[in-house]
Amino acid sequence: MKKDIHPELFDATVRCNCGYESTLKSTKGEEVSVEICANCHPFYTGKQRFVDTAGRIDRFRKKYAKFEEQKSSAE
Repeated sequence: MKKDIHPELFDATVRCNCGYESTLKSTKGEEVSVEICANCHPFYTGKQRFVDTAGRIDRFRKKYAKFEEQKSSAE
């Protein structure tokens, strides 16, 4: 194998926004912050968590409202 081509491996502490902390191997550094982990992700917990879906839908409707107006006036 070639020398000096592999990244350095650290014993990293991974911290999630939910407060969960774990230690594992990483090439990113000794401290890694994540937004979501297996401890709080809805797929693994079975709990649904709503994340600003109403705001996203409203933004979509505002963005494409002019196309609806053009479509209805053409008919």
